[in-house]
Amino acid sequence: MASCAALSPSLVEYFEGEDFYRCGYCKNESGSRSHGMWAHSMTVQDYQDLIDRGWRRSGRYVYKPVMNQTCCPQYTIRCRSLQFQPSKSHKKVLKKMLKFLAKGEISKGNCEDEPMEPSMEDAVAGDMALINKLDLQCDLNLQESLEREVKKKGKSTKKEESNEFIQSQDKNEELGSGEPSHAVDVHTAPKPGKGADLSKPPCRKAKEIRKERKRLKLMQQSPAGGPEGFQAPREPKTKPNQPKSLEELIFESLPEDASHKLEVRVVRSSPPSSQFKATMLESYQVYKRYQMVIHNHSPDEPTVSQFTGFLCTSPLEPENPPNGPDCGYGSFHQQYWLDGKIIAVGVIDILPYCVSSVYLYYDPDYSFLSLGVYSALREIAFTRQLHEKASQLSYYYMGFYIHSCPKMRYKGHYRPSDLLCPETYVWVPIEQCLPSLENSKYCRFNQDPEAADEGRSRDPDRLQVLYKKAILPYGVFKQQQREPGEEAAVLQYASLVGQACSERMLLFRN
Repeated sequence: MASCAALSPSLVEYFEGEDFYRCGYCKNESGSRSHGMWAHSMTVQDYQDLIDRGWRRSGRYVYKPVMNQTCCPQYTIRCRSLQFQPSKSHKKVLKKMLKFLAKGEISKGNCEDEPMEPSMEDAVAGDMALINKLDLQCDLNLQESLEREVKKKGKSTKKEESNEFIQSQDKNEELGSGEPSHAVDVHTAPKPGKGADLSKPPCRKAKEIRKERKRLKLMQQSPAGGPEGFQAPREPKTKPNQPKSLEELIFESLPEDASHKLEVRVVRSSPPSSQFKATMLESYQVYKRYQMVIHNHSPDEPTVSQFTGFLCTSPLEPENPPNGPDCGYGSFHQQYWLDGKIIAVGVIDILPYCVSSVYLYYDPDYSFLSLGVYSALREIAFTRQLHEKASQLSYYYMGFYIHSCPKMRYKGHYRPSDLLCPETYVWVPIEQCLPSLENSKYCRFNQDPEAADEGRSRDPDRLQVLYKKAILPYGVFKQQQREPGEEAAVLQYASLVGQACSERMLLFRN
C-alpha cells in the first residue's frame, strides 16, 4: 500500500458542457442535467474535496448535477455520526433483526424497507451504454497518448495485499484467509442496580449473572476474548436510565441457541483483495436478483462487466497512512453474511473525513428485515468505529437528498444531518433547509447574501494539465493550444472542481 506522500496525482478527463439524462426520480426523459468527467485515477483527498463540492461517483464516472437546471435537484447530505441517536423507527428495525437472529421470528405487518437509491444507470446516465462508451473512449484516448505516461506515475503493479477485515463488535481485525470467520456473541455488562444502601454491591438479576459468566468463559477460551480475529467489546459506558447507544442496540447479546448467525465483513474492492475475488460471483448473483425483483430488469441484465463497472471498479487509489484507519482508505464492499451466505452488500468509500455510501443491494428474499435501514445504521456505527483511530473521520455521507421526490426524503431522518449549499459549499443543518425546500426545488441554503464560494477557482493559470506526456500549468498550455472552445471548457472545469483540486489533479487534454 502506498503512503500519502508517494501517491501520484489524480488523472481526469472532463466532458465539456452538460449531459442530459432520463431522470431516475421523476422519470423525465431528458430532465436530469449534470456535468461529468472520467477519473482514470484519483486520490481519496481529491475525491473528498469533490464530494464536498457536490460531486459523486458511479464507477469511474464522476458527475455533478446542474442544480439550478436539473428537474430534481440533488443535495449532498451528511450525517454527523458522533451525535447520531437512533429514532424509534430505527430501533424497531434493529429489534426486528435481533428477534430474527435469536428466534427466527419474522415480524408481521408492514415490513417495507425505506427506498434505496435508484439503480445507478437511472440516477447517473439513464443507459448503461453511455458509461460503457465513455469507458472505452477514455481508455483509448489515454492509451494512445499516455501509454508510457501512466507507467511513469510511479505505480508499477503493486503486490496485492489482503485488506479484508471483519467489522467485529469493537474493532476491525484483518482476516488471514478467504474463509468465513466464526461469529461470537457479544454480552453487555449488567447495569448497576439500585438499593437503599449504595455502599453495598448493586443487586443483579440471575439472568444478568449468567450473561456475565458466559462472557468470562468466552474470554478465557481465547487471549483476544473470543475466536481468532475478534476482540471482545469494551464495557458499555451507558449510565442508568440513559437510552442505549447505537452500538448496544446493534450488538445486543444473543442466546447460545440462536436461530441465525449474522456476520458483517468489509473487503477491499479496488484493487480487489483475495477475499473480494473469492466472493465476487456470489455477490454478483445477489445483485442480479436484486435488479430483477426490485427494478424489474430482465434475467440477462446486468452482465458481469456491467456489475463490476458500476459497483466494483473505482478510481480511488488505496492509501494506508499511519494515522488512518486500520483498513486504510479507498473503496470497499461491506458484506452481510447470514448463516454462511451473502444476503446484502453495501458499497462504500472510506475517505479522510467520512464514510461515503455508494450503493446497497440485497437478496429480495430478505426484504422483511428492512436491510436498507439496517445497513445504514451499521454504516453509521462503522463510521464511529473508524473515528476511534482516525479522529478526523466523523461523518457519514448518504449520497444525495432529493426533497422534490417524497420517496427520497427518508435520508433526512438520520439526524443530526446537514445539506450542502449548492452555491457557497458550506454545510447547513437540514432543519434550516427544509422550509426553503418546501417553497422551491432549488435553494441557496447560505443565508448570508455576501457569502461566496471560498474554494472557487481564483487563478485558472495554475491549473495542471497533462498534454503530450508533459505536465504543465494551464497558463503555459493555453499559449501552445488555440483550439476553439478549449479555454471555455477548461475554465468551466476549474470553476466546478475548485482551486485546490484544479492545482492537484491532472486534466488530460488530447
